[in-house]
Amino acid sequence: MWLTVDHQTRYTYAQPVRAVVQSHRLTPSAFDGQRLIDWEITVSDGVMGSRFRDGAGDQIQAWTVLGPVSEIVVRVRGTVETLDLAGVLRGHRETVAPQAYLRPTDATRADQAIAALAAQVAGTAGGLEQAHALAGAVADAIAYQPGTTHSRTTAAEAMAAGQGVCQDHAHVLIAAARHLGCPARYVSGYLQAGADGQAHEAAHAWAELWLSGLGWVGFDPANRCCPDARYIRLGSGMDAPDAAPIRGIARGVSREAMDVTVAVTASQQ
Repeated sequence: MWLTVDHQTRYTYAQPVRAVVQSHRLTPSAFDGQRLIDWEITVSDGVMGSRFRDGAGDQIQAWTVLGPVSEIVVRVRGTVETLDLAGVLRGHRETVAPQAYLRPTDATRADQAIAALAAQVAGTAGGLEQAHALAGAVADAIAYQPGTTHSRTTAAEAMAAGQGVCQDHAHVLIAAARHLGCPARYVSGYLQAGADGQAHEAAHAWAELWLSGLGWVGFDPANRCCPDARYIRLGSGMDAPDAAPIRGIARGVSREAMDVTVAVTASQQ
């Protein structure tokens, strides 16, 4: 499948700031399940900095916008050919050991409720079967409800609320998996929005679990499936802040507002 992405992020500042420095994780991952046809990232008035591939295999690009800055527009446009690998991250090059993803973070720390959720599937056959059961349990425990959580909501808070969005599903799954001793990480990317009646967002997130004999396998509790040809993988991290497609800092004191629009559509080959 060929998927075309048009992703725009607009930052506005109540008072002009002296400069803005950003780090982007906006280039699709290189693995057997996806291939870049064309891809362009632009930053209004931006100066491109260094570019490197980190230990998790993600491409990181630095940008600087010199001030005074009142508005920045980051635009991503391109086409990716995708292949359904049933969620398996095959052919992806990285150097970080899977055991590094056993460490909990503030956003993915398991409380008693998440530990109890994990205990429900602890007696299953293990491996892939257990991972599917755990993802299903998270989907049952967290109802998809946009607007009920925010970017800093933790896994424990989403579990207590019983509702949230894809970020919350991923955080709870990661917390539960790590509690069971299974390395798990957060993945950011895109999902083709179709007329299937399911609730999902074009800018999307899911989790990957490390399974013996398979390696990293993606699970999307928000849509009760593993990533397939409708998904574009951008990058991964310990949690949502660590895997954010855009991270940055402004030099100056000002209130920042952000507006994001994303469209992912199937295109002709």
